[in-house]
Amino acid sequence: MPAVLAAAALLLTAGCSSDGGGTAGSDEGASASRTTPQSSAPPRQAAEETPPAKGSVQVVRTVAEGLDSPWGLAPLPGGGLLVSSRDDGTIVRVDEKTGKKTELGEVPGVSAAGEGGLLGVALSPDYASDRMVYAYFTSAGDNRIVRMLYDEKKPAGEQLGAPDTVFRGIPKGFIHNGGRIEFGPDKMLYVGTGESGDTGLSQDKDSVGGKILRLTPEGEPAPGNPIPGSPVYSYGHRNVQGLAWDTKQRLFASEFGQDTWDELNAIKPGDNYGWPEAEGESGDGDFHNPIDQWTTAEASPSGIAYAEGSIWMAGLRGKRLWRVPLNGTEASADPQAFLEGEYGRLRTVVPAGGDRLWLVTSNTDGRGSPKDGDDRILEVRVR
Repeated sequence: MPAVLAAAALLLTAGCSSDGGGTAGSDEGASASRTTPQSSAPPRQAAEETPPAKGSVQVVRTVAEGLDSPWGLAPLPGGGLLVSSRDDGTIVRVDEKTGKKTELGEVPGVSAAGEGGLLGVALSPDYASDRMVYAYFTSAGDNRIVRMLYDEKKPAGEQLGAPDTVFRGIPKGFIHNGGRIEFGPDKMLYVGTGESGDTGLSQDKDSVGGKILRLTPEGEPAPGNPIPGSPVYSYGHRNVQGLAWDTKQRLFASEFGQDTWDELNAIKPGDNYGWPEAEGESGDGDFHNPIDQWTTAEASPSGIAYAEGSIWMAGLRGKRLWRVPLNGTEASADPQAFLEGEYGRLRTVVPAGGDRLWLVTSNTDGRGSPKDGDDRILEVRVR
């Protein structure tokens, strides 16, 4: 919409191994040992209850199989999981009890190539009354966000209404398209974007690439953003594909590094997370250091979720689920890896209530080694 295009020019002044392969900055990056950086977040004002230093993961069951390039997942309040297909440009509803899949329809305008296509999905904060589904996708000219009416009473394949574009003009590329969208506790829409392979965009005042954006449901810059009239919430990112909040409404984000360090960050409004000047921990006080960092071979992270006092981070190249126990906005113990290599590439992880998570594999995206049944959704119990 025009107001949004205008807002993109008012951006704040001021990393992600890509999940692609074969180029610099891919999830085929060099290996090195992991270190735990010192967080640059403000010190805690009071002690917080922390989870056990050691956790556990149990795969309870396979919820669904035979998904094609699944990317985003949004649980419906009355039951059911909406899952986007990056390459097909479709959204399906999965019955979490039976695994039955019903196609809602194809999102018009999706132009899938490389890491682009139909990416994140989210439900309107007023979904109970407006039945709106939001989607982030790569079009012929940009990455954009649309919302569509979901009418489950219509025939399968015809249940999505015409898309209403709420935000456009996010840079697109063969790599680094970002794509995660989530409504926060404040009912604002948070958007993880990538720099589309153009490293300079992350620090560029006039670009929404390499940022976390905060928008109203209508796609306008949200009230209370670091600079009034700007959609930018934080900057200096390389390719954000994971967003999650803890019980105190603090935001965390996963970050692909280039060849050395992937990151988990605590997001502070207006802060600079360093890319391309810094990858991982930096001694430069102008950049916000990560909570923790991993080699690109160990992680290449996409989705994250908060449950049982920890951040759970899905690894693509790393093919594992990371647990990062928290004390406020700091890690309270060393991260633990689970399911290493058991299910291949892991794309998305979403809270399923209490000690449960929905975990989505990503082996049919052209960079994995699909097995019979891929891709799948798993129900996981964690602590």
